Amino acid sequence: MKITRLTTFIVPPRWCFLKIETDEGITGWGEPVLEGRAHTVAAAVDELADYLIGKDPRHIEDHWTVLYRGGFYRGGGVHMSALAGIDQALWDIKGKALGVPVSELLGGNVRSHIKVYSWIGGDRPSETAAAAQAAVARGFTAVKMNGTEEVQYVDSYDKVERCLQNVAAVREAVGPNVGIGVDFHGRVHRPMAKVLVKELEPYKLMFIEEPVLSEHEEALKEIARISSTPVALGERLYSRWDFKRVLQGGYADIIQPDPSHAGGITETRKIASMAEAYDVALALHCPLGPIALAANLQLDAVCYNAFIQEQSLGIHYNQANDLMDYVSNPGVFAYQDGMVAIPTGPGLGIEVNEDYVRERAQEGHRWRNPVWRHRDGSFAEW
Repeated sequence: MKITRLTTFIVPPRWCFLKIETDEGITGWGEPVLEGRAHTVAAAVDELADYLIGKDPRHIEDHWTVLYRGGFYRGGGVHMSALAGIDQALWDIKGKALGVPVSELLGGNVRSHIKVYSWIGGDRPSETAAAAQAAVARGFTAVKMNGTEEVQYVDSYDKVERCLQNVAAVREAVGPNVGIGVDFHGRVHRPMAKVLVKELEPYKLMFIEEPVLSEHEEALKEIARISSTPVALGERLYSRWDFKRVLQGGYADIIQPDPSHAGGITETRKIASMAEAYDVALALHCPLGPIALAANLQLDAVCYNAFIQEQSLGIHYNQANDLMDYVSNPGVFAYQDGMVAIPTGPGLGIEVNEDYVRERAQEGHRWRNPVWRHRDGSFAEW
């Protein structure tokens, strides 16, 4: 079997899909995207394609190694996201060629379902209590919300109070047994993060995500000591070498690599195994499309330390299109009792509606992160 063509599709709301074709008529799909840099990642896929044309798609580990190491410069969000989508598509091809799901090729399932959580609210946390109640009414047993708006290095206590009020309202709305994740989104700096994690203790959160940016290892170490709430991070780490320092330092209780950013199925599986050796839980990051979610679920099936899965159904970014729009078998993502079943079809287990993908690619997108500023005019982390 030989690879004949790689084609990328920039599709709304903010995604990039990849189709890899072979001379035997078997095709694979991946989702190589870095939110806000979709066209850049697509260009990187095009560059990496030069090596892949004419190669046997089933030699996944070797292709991954060459595409990572063979360019001399390596790593980072763009490179690893391009490699991730290619890797997902290669696994999809291999599973389809053998007539089995990817999880079967990775050693077989340790679970048949996994818990999922629903995003509530938008970039700025407000009216989240009603959204949390609605999510629970739909069967979700866990939700995640943004914790703060803009926060300066040292800010006034009203910012803290506003965060506490929002979280308190959600906790009151859903009761004591629904998991609540609070995402600081890297918006908070060390001085205020220390205050917030302490003040949020009474609400018995499922986790606090990115209390500070992941590069601030010394701050993460201090926060881990002062808070009993699990600390989650990792969506902006892209390889096992990025995660190595975090795991060795004991800074995180939950890691959140994104299989569309962190080198795909091949690399994320290795990251998950490293975390398991440190008794750290896995909650894969996936506010993306259906191909990415399918890849995530194949990993959840085989990673013992996976405990919950992010998914984007109804998320505030999905305005032009939503998660199910691009698949012909949307029932594969049937949510029930706060869980979703692992797809059992060949490859990634989904059927991409290529005609609709091509139609929406005619519109495409140029989604960009918001640019926030503090009252003094200085840049604020979004």
